[in-house]
Amino acid sequence: MLFSRIQPLTSNMEEIAEYFNEKMRARSDSMASTGTQSTSSRLHVRQRLAMLMTCVDDLDPDDKLDAQVVKTLDGAFHVCRQIAGRPKKDQFRLYVVTWNVGTAEPPEDVDSLLQLSSPKKPDLYVIGLQEVKAAPLKFVTDLAFEDSWSHLFMNTLAPLGYIKVSSIRMQGLLLLFFSKLEHVPFIRDIQVTYTRTGLYGYWGNKGGVSIRLSLYGHMLCFLNCHLSAHMNYASQRVDEFEYILDAQTFDTKNSPNILDHKVVFWFGDLNFRIEDHGMLFVRNCITSQRFSLLWPKDQLTMMKQKEATLQKFEEGPLDFQPTYKFDLHSDNYDTSGKKRKPAWCDRILWQVKPKSLPTEDINEDGHNEEDPKKQLKGELEDEFPLKMTQDYYTSKMEYGVSDHKPVIGIFRLELRKMYETPLVQVCAEGEWSADFDALITYRLLQSFPSSAWDWIGLYKVGFKSVSDYITYTWVKDDQVSLNDELFQVYVNKDEIPVLGGECVLCYYSSNLQCIVGISQPFKVQESRAAIEEGLLPENINGLDETVSS
Repeated sequence: MLFSRIQPLTSNMEEIAEYFNEKMRARSDSMASTGTQSTSSRLHVRQRLAMLMTCVDDLDPDDKLDAQVVKTLDGAFHVCRQIAGRPKKDQFRLYVVTWNVGTAEPPEDVDSLLQLSSPKKPDLYVIGLQEVKAAPLKFVTDLAFEDSWSHLFMNTLAPLGYIKVSSIRMQGLLLLFFSKLEHVPFIRDIQVTYTRTGLYGYWGNKGGVSIRLSLYGHMLCFLNCHLSAHMNYASQRVDEFEYILDAQTFDTKNSPNILDHKVVFWFGDLNFRIEDHGMLFVRNCITSQRFSLLWPKDQLTMMKQKEATLQKFEEGPLDFQPTYKFDLHSDNYDTSGKKRKPAWCDRILWQVKPKSLPTEDINEDGHNEEDPKKQLKGELEDEFPLKMTQDYYTSKMEYGVSDHKPVIGIFRLELRKMYETPLVQVCAEGEWSADFDALITYRLLQSFPSSAWDWIGLYKVGFKSVSDYITYTWVKDDQVSLNDELFQVYVNKDEIPVLGGECVLCYYSSNLQCIVGISQPFKVQESRAAIEEGLLPENINGLDETVSS
């Protein structure tokens, strides 16, 4: 009896050992510190397994210890099987920019700011600006037609395959979120909000704006802040930040508050200064690039030592010179009469939510009565982990339109996708031109809260944002249901561009506030009727623009 139990047990243990061998070989090229820790852990496990193998012959089948060993090893084998069968994690490059632009108009280009020449292209760009010019007339115009900064970033990134997925503006605070087109159908549950802290909460020159969303099922939140200025207001800046965290809520059960999200990015002109040291010492440290001598007196670093909320956030080393305050179009620090002391006002911090610890409530029978919802949440965290690493943190000194220099942070998000199928499959059927009505078919691949306000937009390839459509049609208008999952919608020929071009169709969900399906690119043919009527190309272009508007 004992021999019959030892055989499968031994086989299982050998498979487990082989699993750890394979994992160690596969990860031999990982980072040194992580690799050393991982290797040490696995060697320890292998040693324990070897010890169990040597004593398995001594086990008595009637002994409780035998049953416990078998049960433990079977459990370990089951876990290893589960891990080995999981899909691989995917990596995403996230590029974060913060810049107080000092009410200036944008520079001619932002290629260097976005590092467009880098061979490693980000998957996502998150751009937070402060002090965008917000004079009353200009602010109203910007709300209607997009501001000049948004236009610059969209015009720069759209030709490279990025679209503006979401944005929010509160007076001078502006937050933009761009994504590669391939990820757009998997960025869902988008919500934005803002909090004023200027003039006791009545004015929006200071405060925070945020965008929260789900990236392949993982909840992320981006918070762009402009906090109170001046040396003596460090505690007030912390109070403002905590007020923003408390005030901003989202219409969702799983992550109603900012800190409920799996990853939170906090950035902006946080306005923390360098205390105690005089101007001469500070400038000498900057000139000699001995930045570390200034770190202990950086107010944010100091406040993190005593404020529990700040301790939750991480930041890369400040291995770049302070980004405030400069003479315009210069690398010289403030030479005006005020002679402001240099400071790291512009910062990028982040928090990865720690894994939920199991709560063990033991009943009278000694059994664990863990809350099923918490248990499910813990299982999801195990099944779909997320890891984040900062690769780069620096300033971009070549930009001089403001008295602040922009700061960038480049991150690697390593996660396991919770889903890889879009909610909707959209197709352009048959030939498309302005000579006849066109047909769209769409199929619901997964259930989601659709609405009568959902629509399908026709976009030129290389479109800039969700609102950059040529035309659109409501999915419930002129819809024909072929079955419970497949539908057809007609597009009036008068809405189709006369000149034609390469286009895509996008299904927009009103409830989810995002695009949930994108068609393959297709060709819209030039209007034969327009050509036969002798319209010149410039007239066709004009008519095309008229129809598009």
